Amino acid sequence: MDTRVKTDIEHLRIDGDRLWQSLMELASIGATPKGGVCRLALTDLDRQGRDLVCRWAREAGLALTVDAIGNVFMRRPGRNDRLPPVMTGSHIDTQPTGGKFDGNYGVLAGLEVVRTLNDHGIETEAPLEVAFWTNEEGSRFVPVMMGSGVFAQAFTLEHAYAARDVDGKSVQEELRRIGYVGEETPGQHPVGAYFETHIEQGPVLEAHGKTIGVVDAVLGIRWYDCTVTGMEAHAGPTPMAVRRDALQVSTRLMQEVVALAHRHAPHGRGTVGMVQVFPNSRNVIPGRVKFSIDLRNVSNELLDRMDAELHAFATDLSRDSGLPIHIEQVSHYPAVPFHPECVAAVRQAAGKLGYSHMDAVSGAGHDAVYVARLAPAGMIFIPCKDGISHNEIESATPEHVAAGANVLLHAMLARAGLPGSGRGAPV
Repeated sequence: MDTRVKTDIEHLRIDGDRLWQSLMELASIGATPKGGVCRLALTDLDRQGRDLVCRWAREAGLALTVDAIGNVFMRRPGRNDRLPPVMTGSHIDTQPTGGKFDGNYGVLAGLEVVRTLNDHGIETEAPLEVAFWTNEEGSRFVPVMMGSGVFAQAFTLEHAYAARDVDGKSVQEELRRIGYVGEETPGQHPVGAYFETHIEQGPVLEAHGKTIGVVDAVLGIRWYDCTVTGMEAHAGPTPMAVRRDALQVSTRLMQEVVALAHRHAPHGRGTVGMVQVFPNSRNVIPGRVKFSIDLRNVSNELLDRMDAELHAFATDLSRDSGLPIHIEQVSHYPAVPFHPECVAAVRQAAGKLGYSHMDAVSGAGHDAVYVARLAPAGMIFIPCKDGISHNEIESATPEHVAAGANVLLHAMLARAGLPGSGRGAPV
């Protein structure tokens, strides 16, 4: 590779205006009065969004492949097309009161990388691909991250097909209806490396004044249902000393959930989000309380410690209060550390481009979680205003949107390599 091309690569930047315009055009499909987007998975609006992104991909010269769960892969060939592709992507389905950027940004940033390389006539050693995954949000169908989960064999295609929405419509029926059941078997599509660009969906980058989050891990999650059983009794005649008040015992355990997250800082999380009180009457001492517990941390070892401390506290509390406490784990997502080389590629790209950056963890799940089971993976975060997401007022600045896409561009180039450069041999 001659010096002129090398210099051109160092100064290569995406077209920020074009990326922003694409985001706004996609956001017009399912636009809500408050400025957000409602484009639920496998609806007619989802089909319109898919069709638009696929049209843009074809216009950029990409070849499209669709698998049986509706994941779409858009391929730009490399000089050595036998190498597995360096892939980027995210999702284009939204929450019912979603924003313009969650998921959509990651897909369109990848498309903008391809458009930029096309504009400058730059060939990569390995092929590049942009993907969008089916039903990441899980708003209409469960489980969440469905397309990437089937792709990574976290659950079967048959299980996903059988999922139904509140109207009884199945994933398989709706995929067929909108025309996105492909022939490729999920998981048989090769991936050499995977990068996902996303708004942070939290306040940390904004609070620290940083433009880029170098994501090195996604927090593991443990979900529990907890039931404390006491005895209902009249609130007036029953003395305090003899009450078997399930709610008062429950509140002590709820406080411990928060306390143990603080003890396992900085990435510990502890949340009680749902509470059911029986009989839920103004003048009756609660006889039974059922509530959710959500624990998160950056490693499975830390989650194990939090789990052990939760159960030990509950055991002691049950003994001291005399009330039975039952804790059942209902879901478990292991912590996901991203590949060191992909993390380094993001960090180096941010530094080379002069963007302020910091290491970050993701407290939310992303398709990268499942793809990381199959290939080296990493993520790039940009700030979102006030850390707000899953909300119609979700917002990001054009400058940050462009910055994240520029980091993606250079991280993908570092991984895919340029002919004759000797760099970026994909794993």
